Amino acid sequence: MSELTNKNNMSSNSVDGNSSDAFAWPVRVYYEDTDTGGVVFYANYLKFFERARTEWLRALGYSQQALAESAGLIFVVKNTAVDYFAPARLDDELKLTVVVEQFRNASLAFVQEAWRIKGTSQGTEQTLLARGRITIVCVDAASFRPQAIPEEMLARFKGNL
Repeated sequence: MSELTNKNNMSSNSVDGNSSDAFAWPVRVYYEDTDTGGVVFYANYLKFFERARTEWLRALGYSQQALAESAGLIFVVKNTAVDYFAPARLDDELKLTVVVEQFRNASLAFVQEAWRIKGTSQGTEQTLLARGRITIVCVDAASFRPQAIPEEMLARFKGNL
């Protein structure tokens, strides 16, 4: 078994092997996600990661729309780097994980992974497909200038490590 495949249950392997730190969000691969070769187009992993971060934020009690409207802040992507290990294909069930790697005054750095989840007669097999490092910055919704993440939000983020 390769180091990128884990034949245990879904929660047993994630970022750095520690799933207790990871928020997970399921995604199904649709036809629109694939290229002419029948595999997920590489840039679509960034969409999947964005969805998982949005759901992570929602699970902590924050709606991106409400933050923009009531607090006048939005989060924008500053930097991405993605390594690809194996292809996802049409109709695959994926698990996207979100782990905050670094907290700063106005930014958060994440490690995110995309795993293929497949049920087998021996249990659940997971295969790591991609790992990304994404940095987002908190900005004023009107000026797009960086602003500090509100302390209450940072405390909630840090409390859910």
